[in-house]
Amino acid sequence: MQRTKYDGKQTIMILEDDEDLAEGISLSLNSKDFEFILCKTIAEAKDILQQKAFDLLILDINLPDGSGLELCKEIRRSSRIPIALLTAKDMELDIVKGLECGADDYITKPFSLMVLRARVRALLRRNSGEQKSEYKDDVFRFCFDTMKFYKDGSSIELSKTEQRILYLLVSNAGQILTRERLLEWVWPDGTEYVEDNALSVGIRRLRDKLEDVPSKPTYIKTVYGKGYMWEKF
Repeated sequence: MQRTKYDGKQTIMILEDDEDLAEGISLSLNSKDFEFILCKTIAEAKDILQQKAFDLLILDINLPDGSGLELCKEIRRSSRIPIALLTAKDMELDIVKGLECGADDYITKPFSLMVLRARVRALLRRNSGEQKSEYKDDVFRFCFDTMKFYKDGSSIELSKTEQRILYLLVSNAGQILTRERLLEWVWPDGTEYVEDNALSVGIRRLRDKLEDVPSKPTYIKTVYGKGYMWEKF
């Protein structure tokens, strides 16, 4: 079914069976730039997802007819839409499971409205920057919207972090990107919580998957003292 988007507003789905909480979230984020769709069940959410395009999904984990984690995993099979999970306080296991299912962020209940607004806006900014959906050259084809990546026609599996690093590199092919810019793009909610070597690890794993000789990279170049660059050919 054709999904429609209109008004130029950013559309946010809130899947939460606690009606008061769902309305409280929508009121706290109230803006002329946002449109909110509130759902109480997974079945209702799935039906609406077939009809409308969304800029952000906020999903509770425990719902009357199933798990928000499973819905998140199902959505991730075909879409990169930003997803934030609502989790109970100190439920670290839920948070880990959520991130493994492909969630972009989590919001712990009870939450600060200031923190909620900041995280939602960060996710929306991230999504609005991801307009270019495909990169293609003689060797590679990267389909960022469907999360399918190929080298010489063979499929390559990339983690979400690797996808984000790669997206910024190929979107700025031939340009040097500083570590700071890459860090802010990949972890927009605060690099102070990111381990110092996280970016280096992501770059190394990308090279292992994309380069013919990872120790002598042809595509992902290190520009010493400055940052990284995707080499244009």
